[in-house]
Amino acid sequence: MQRLTISIDDDLAAEFDALVAARGYENRSEAFRDLVRGELALAVVEARPDAPCVATLTFLFDHHERTLSARLLDAQHEHHDLTVSSTHAHLSHDLCLETTILRGPADQVQAFAKSVLAQRGVRQGHVHVMPLL
Repeated sequence: MQRLTISIDDDLAAEFDALVAARGYENRSEAFRDLVRGELALAVVEARPDAPCVATLTFLFDHHERTLSARLLDAQHEHHDLTVSSTHAHLSHDLCLETTILRGPADQVQAFAKSVLAQRGVRQGHVHVMPLL
């Protein structure tokens, strides 16, 4: 293991220490390693769009939006090679939450996720991509 020494201003150090405490890290090093891993993962996806990845696509949608449920299901079937699993939860009479696990080339996974999030009736969502390298 290598030791790195960095210098940061006092305000940034205080904010970082607050993050370390809030997330329950034992020390700054553990938090720093996680931040670096996260940035390196993003760099892999940017540098190699075809990199194999897994992802979670989570979104809220209006259950009563005409044909949305059918369109979402059709999209998953059309991309069965990317869709691993999906979980659906009823949050209220109108609002549903869906989380879909995806696996495949990062560019294809991200394109599929964007197409789902762009559907009329999807209120908000997020895709979290993790390269498998």
